[in-house]
Amino acid sequence: MMEHLRLLDILREHRGAYISGEEISRRLSISRTAVWKQINKLREEGYEFEAVSRKGYRLVFAPDKLEEGDVLEGLQTKSFGRHLNLMEVTSSTQEAARLLAEEGAPEGTLVIAEEQTGGRGRQGKRWYSPARKGIWMSLLLRPQRPLSFAPQLTLLTAVAVCRAIRKVTGVDAGIKWPNDLLVQGKKICGILIESVGEDERIKYCIAGIGIDVNVELEELPSELHKVATSLKIESGQTQSRATLISAVMNELEQLYNLYEEEGFAPIGHLWEALSVTLGKRVTVKTPRGETEGTAEALDESGALVLLDDTGNHITIFSGDVQLA
Repeated sequence: MMEHLRLLDILREHRGAYISGEEISRRLSISRTAVWKQINKLREEGYEFEAVSRKGYRLVFAPDKLEEGDVLEGLQTKSFGRHLNLMEVTSSTQEAARLLAEEGAPEGTLVIAEEQTGGRGRQGKRWYSPARKGIWMSLLLRPQRPLSFAPQLTLLTAVAVCRAIRKVTGVDAGIKWPNDLLVQGKKICGILIESVGEDERIKYCIAGIGIDVNVELEELPSELHKVATSLKIESGQTQSRATLISAVMNELEQLYNLYEEEGFAPIGHLWEALSVTLGKRVTVKTPRGETEGTAEALDESGALVLLDDTGNHITIFSGDVQLA
C-alpha cells in the first residue's frame, strides 16, 4: 500500500513530464516489473498514463479519489484523523466506526468512505451519499463526560465544520439548531452524534459528518433540489475534499480541547455567532407535538430556548426545527 502511495507522489511531482521506470524503480527500491504492476493497479483505479519507450511514464489523468497521504498532509492535529480508515464503499461509516470503537480503537480514529449505501441522518432519515462527490466520515470520540452532555458535542461539531467550510471554500455556511449546516436556506451538511454510555458516563461517541462537496444540481434527487445544495454549486468551483477533511479535523481537535478545558460556554458563544436559527421564528417538531416561537438563545446545556406567543420561555432539548 505504501508503494502505491509513494508511486503516486512521485508521478505527481513530475505531473506533465515523463519519469523513467528506472528512476521510479530506484526511488521505490523495487524492480522494474514491480513498477509496471503498480502502474497497472493505478490504471484499474481510474488513473491514466502515457508510457513511452526510453522516456518512461507520465500521469495524464487522476480521478477525484481521496488518498490517505493527501488527508494526512493537511493535518495539524495530535490525534484527530491520525488513525485513518479510508474505505471505497460501506453501508455506513457510523457502523464501521462503532465496530472499531468496540475493538478499542483510540480517540481520534477517523473512518471515511468514498460512497455510503446506507448513510443515515437523525431520526432514521436516509442520507444521500454518492461516490466521490462528498465527505462521508465518522470520528471516534471518548470524552470524560456524563451521558447527558452528549448533545453538546453535536453543537461543537457543527461549529468546527462550519468554520472549516468558511475558511477553505469561502462559502457562507450557517448552523441550524442542532445539527444542520445551511447555505441560503438549503442544507449542505448534516451531523449525527451517536453515543454509548456506561454507568451514566459516555463510553464513546461517534460523530458522523456528511458534507455535499462536489455534487452537481442535476445529480441530486429531484425531491432534494429545493432543500439541498453543495459547496460546488454555491462556490462555482470544484473543492478539494482532502483539504476540507483536514481542515475539519484541525478545527474539531482545537474546539474539543477547548471544551475539555473550559466546558461548553465558549463553544456556545461560537455557535451563536454562526447560527441561522437565533432571532428567527421557528416551528419545532417533537415527540409531544409542535411548538412555535422565536428562537432566543442556547442554555448552558446546549438546548434551544424559545419565546412562545404567550410570552413563556420553552426549553427544547431535542426536535426538528423548521425556519419560518
